[in-house]
Amino acid sequence: MKRIHVVAAVIRGTDGRILIARRADSQHQGGLWEFPGGKVEQGESVEAALARELREELGIEVTRSRALIKVSHDYPDKQVLLDVREVQAFSGEPHGAEGQPLAWAAPRELAQYDFPEANKPIVAAARLPDQYLITPDGLEVPEMLKGIQRAVASGVRLIQLRAPDMYDPKYRDVAVDAVGLCAGKAQLMLKGPLEWLGDFPAAGWHLTAAQLRKYAAKGRPFPKDRWLAASCHSAEELALAEQMGVDFVTLSPVQPTQTHPEAQPLGWDEAQRLIAGFTHPVFLLGGVGPCDREKAWEAGAQGVAGIRAFWPEA
Repeated sequence: MKRIHVVAAVIRGTDGRILIARRADSQHQGGLWEFPGGKVEQGESVEAALARELREELGIEVTRSRALIKVSHDYPDKQVLLDVREVQAFSGEPHGAEGQPLAWAAPRELAQYDFPEANKPIVAAARLPDQYLITPDGLEVPEMLKGIQRAVASGVRLIQLRAPDMYDPKYRDVAVDAVGLCAGKAQLMLKGPLEWLGDFPAAGWHLTAAQLRKYAAKGRPFPKDRWLAASCHSAEELALAEQMGVDFVTLSPVQPTQTHPEAQPLGWDEAQRLIAGFTHPVFLLGGVGPCDREKAWEAGAQGVAGIRAFWPEA
């Protein structure tokens, strides 16, 4: 069965909302919502296909876009490769030129719409930012909480509370305060035993590679309405993350790092190769900073993650 190459667009309005369209009942996966786009024709570039499809479907002209995610998905009756681009600027007023209903949805509202299975990773990519802040080791609690507060105030929207040198009760106390600081403004990801899951319902969970190996076969430990992430370093671990049904991963180390000097860096080419075989958003970690964001996009990543390079100084 030949894989059908499709281009899809995550179109952001100036207010941050995202445009989605409802598929006609007569279409494959009819009646479900989707990200606008269509088939890439023989010999056509993805950018040209995107411009053509959005002109035909919505009556708009794309003026700026970038690669967001690629998703390969096998339905029982067809195989698709979705080449997804984020449209950051366009001219014209979008309308259902083919009679299709449209809706502008806030990123957090996307989870309330029914999408085809192949679109699920795109929903995650559309909702996630392009930077993932991880808290540094060795900070005193007040300093760590002030840093989280500064990060949230500066617009950081995804934060992992990592404190490997803290004993459990102290970490749990800090987690309670961090949940409060992030409430309604940023998504907090916690680390720790899965037995704690019920105690922090507002937080997502970031699994270690060891937890991934231990629990992947059991599947997702909580419903889809909470973020689940994992730390990956190889194709094997990415496969386990896929099996577990995670929403996103970190892939590391891309380059040599101070925190893990003994770890063999993947390098940009290998990171790109690993991302190409994975169908969920990937944050590249290890020796990267905010200035590497566009390079990460070119490699197929959601964005970059980091500790010191991202931590807001007082």
